[in-house]
Amino acid sequence: MAVITADAVTSAPAITRSPGFWQGVVRRLGRDPVALAALAIVVALILLAVLAPYIAPYDPTKTSVIRRLKPIGTPGYILGTDELGRDMVSRLIYGARLSLLMGVIPVPIAFAIGSAIGIIAGYVGGITNTLIMRTIDVFYAFPSVLLAVALSGALGSGLTNALVSLTVVFIPQIARVAESVTTQVRQLDYVDAARASGAKASTLITVHILGNVLGPIFVFATSLISVSMILASGLSFLGLGVRPPDAEWGLMLNTLRTAIYVNPYVAALPGVMIFVTSICFNLFSDGLRAAMDVKS
Repeated sequence: MAVITADAVTSAPAITRSPGFWQGVVRRLGRDPVALAALAIVVALILLAVLAPYIAPYDPTKTSVIRRLKPIGTPGYILGTDELGRDMVSRLIYGARLSLLMGVIPVPIAFAIGSAIGIIAGYVGGITNTLIMRTIDVFYAFPSVLLAVALSGALGSGLTNALVSLTVVFIPQIARVAESVTTQVRQLDYVDAARASGAKASTLITVHILGNVLGPIFVFATSLISVSMILASGLSFLGLGVRPPDAEWGLMLNTLRTAIYVNPYVAALPGVMIFVTSICFNLFSDGLRAAMDVKS
């Protein structure tokens, strides 16, 4: 379950997001070799997923009884084969498509919905804030894993239902951060001055508040991508996500679990891909948060 820390809320100070600010973010991010290396790996994985039909050496669904569980380094099958004789390189490349899709897509959708809910609650305040946030707390009270499994189990297995479940899981977390940041920003002097000058509520939100709250919300949302990938892989592992014979890293872990004593290195490859991708998203998120923290 993702934990909302004070850094996630206050990492970006309340200043106007001018073009110079974003240029500074890019410049500071460019001086972070760890974040750049993580971003490079993520971009490489995305390119592999997009170009999978042209890069993968074999059909990822073609089976062969005589090629079952070939070890790593087998001529023609550099990463071996799975329990059905399918090439692991091809399966991992094609698996990046669904794994990245399930890990990335729920976050921007939850970002849009959760940010809108949190900003409205934080700006309006009063009884509206209480009603919205107490409703959010009902969902936020459940651990992310438990809520995702419960929703997927209720909706049924499948890619679409898994995406819906993950989106619902992340909306309360993003909404809470959005509400907290908006509550801080709307109490600042320049917002009070704009309100006293007769600015409309729509102008206050779009001009004076959005530019200051979207930064920290976005940084927090990027940190959820790695959590989303792990949860999506877990759903597929439990049979609540992608269905066979589609290639997805979590599903591959499930189908290869019986081969762990026969060929453990091949069986561990999908888990390695999940681990590396999640770490890269986390490292890039940390670098982005540091780059947006002008106080440092």
